[in-house]
Amino acid sequence: MVPIPINDHIRRHSFWFITFALIAANVVAFMFELSLGRDLDRLIYVFGIIPARYTTPRGLATLSPQSFFVPVFGSMFLHGGWLHLLGNMLFLFVFGRSVEDRFGHMKFTLIYFLGGLGGAIVHIFFSAGSRVPSIGASGAIAGVLGAYALSFPGARITTIIPLFFFFWTVEVPALLLLGYWFLIQFFTGFAMLAIQSATGGGVAWWAHVGGFLVGLFLAFTLPPRRRRRPVVEVVRV
Repeated sequence: MVPIPINDHIRRHSFWFITFALIAANVVAFMFELSLGRDLDRLIYVFGIIPARYTTPRGLATLSPQSFFVPVFGSMFLHGGWLHLLGNMLFLFVFGRSVEDRFGHMKFTLIYFLGGLGGAIVHIFFSAGSRVPSIGASGAIAGVLGAYALSFPGARITTIIPLFFFFWTVEVPALLLLGYWFLIQFFTGFAMLAIQSATGGGVAWWAHVGGFLVGLFLAFTLPPRRRRRPVVEVVRV
């Protein structure tokens, strides 16, 4: 059973420009992927995160700042299919708007990309030697989820609960929903350690864990943006 969040109920005071821009950039990048045909494999090889590049003697011998950061950040805009894209963008839309409103556009951008960076590093560590490219914005979005969990733990999230052939819509506290999501990533990541191989693909569970923890840390350390107090005109009589 995988809960599907569709909306939160936080009152926002500004438009979510960065969230909108990130969603648009991911969609455009995916359209570009679809246009490549057989050349798509080359794109994923260049911009995907391949842990062996960072953990084997041969990979480390050719490692440079460019060859490290280009795949780490480039992979955040690539997706492996429509479901992968739509799922990530739904989570970014539901949770990104309020996080951006709380911290401001620049700090939100920092949370997003540092979450992706942290997720990539944790994924590389737990998948050392793997030659399978990893793509997707999941680590960065996990950073947003971590920031949301700390900032709005009591927020009510409208969530679809699929049960057999029925779909129930309920309001779930953000901390419960995101805590459940995090535990799934954490324990599944441990379970997969026993069976993963250098050539086997799948979900980058540890990228989600790493991104989420980075988001928690940044939400704890970064101050929310200051809001201007409304000016009250006083008429002296």
